[in-house]
Amino acid sequence: MFCNQCEQAAGGTGCQDFGICGKDEDVQSLQETLLYGLKGMAAYAHHARRLGRVDEAVDAFTEEALFATMTNVNFDVPSLVELVLECGKQNLRVMQMLDEAHVERYGQPAVREVPTGTRPQPGILVTGHDLLDLELLLAQVEGTDVLVYTHGEMLPAHMYPRLAGHPNLAGHFGGAWQLQKSEFEAFGGAILATTNCILEPRESYRDRVFTTRVTAVPGGTRLRGEDFSAVIARAKALGTLPERIGRPVTVGFHHSVILGAAPAILDAVAKGDVTHFFVIGGCDGAEPGRNYYSEFAANAPASSFVLTLGCGKFRIMDHDYGTLLGLPRLLDMGQCNNAYGAIQVAAGLAGALNCTVNDLPLTIVLSWFEQKAVAVLLSLLHLGVKNISVGPAAPAFISPNVFRMLQDAYGLKLIGTDAKADLRRALGA
Repeated sequence: MFCNQCEQAAGGTGCQDFGICGKDEDVQSLQETLLYGLKGMAAYAHHARRLGRVDEAVDAFTEEALFATMTNVNFDVPSLVELVLECGKQNLRVMQMLDEAHVERYGQPAVREVPTGTRPQPGILVTGHDLLDLELLLAQVEGTDVLVYTHGEMLPAHMYPRLAGHPNLAGHFGGAWQLQKSEFEAFGGAILATTNCILEPRESYRDRVFTTRVTAVPGGTRLRGEDFSAVIARAKALGTLPERIGRPVTVGFHHSVILGAAPAILDAVAKGDVTHFFVIGGCDGAEPGRNYYSEFAANAPASSFVLTLGCGKFRIMDHDYGTLLGLPRLLDMGQCNNAYGAIQVAAGLAGALNCTVNDLPLTIVLSWFEQKAVAVLLSLLHLGVKNISVGPAAPAFISPNVFRMLQDAYGLKLIGTDAKADLRRALGA
């Protein structure tokens, strides 16, 4: 196959494997953005499909968008921009389906205090994002002495009553994905990884790592179906875990919970008692510069709420933010897919105040890492949300011209190096 722009074999010098000429970096940048957005959306769509939610329009768009990235189909920047923004629109629909499926299956979310650490019984640590795997595992350990703990992005499972009320769901252990190697080793029990954000395990614990379906790691045991008996047996064989008691964490500020408190919040905004809202979260990572987010959140004024979601929340959870209007100032909204909920809260407040989302006293600061973050960002851009900050570095697949285009159209910008200075600017100080 030859590229009709450079007349060289696809994959050869000057031409990229996905069939576009490497000399046109903006076309390549937009196609890569589209592909990464599709990957993130596919992950959410997979979770929704397992819970019985599908949308033929989403599937049709996925096929069309992938077709647009084939060899010699599209070299046109404006039409690629349209596809990128349409990906954001379709991802919004997918996140909505997943949100509705979670509430329908697991009950109306509620605020809960979640114990952390481990109890002196056999244990299984569940990481990833798939709540259905957690549900099925809990059903299979019921009546045994094996306790189940959430890890990372599974923490929000505790806000759903039909999961939180299970006698074998004991609490939460650990933080974000990049801490797995030390945390999984320290946990001591069996580990079940349900989705992405699993690291290649150390030899010291790989024989107690189990993964589901397409998730797989060297040395782990891949489970193709929904029978978790091997995980349970391994947990029993490993024996009793040590008793470790940590500081409890509060979860459950689903968009329905926050909007339920909207009248009091709006009244406080009118009186000047609530002056600003921050959305600080996204994907966490291990590279330098991510302490920016914890410093930014810690210095947010006492008259502001900080909404967080995704594993980026673990960067900012250890600080004592106090309360405002009888609510914690730090409101954990859930998993990364609960960005849909943050959008609903912003839209609800804007509607009540008779303004646009961009007119709200709202600052969005997103931490960047993987493909789901791309899909969420594209959803925000599709909605016309402006002045979003991302970081700690620019996405490698965004060319300088494309980034300038996003800056001009949406005010998209990178976080700075001084969190306090950026915070002052966000507050107009």
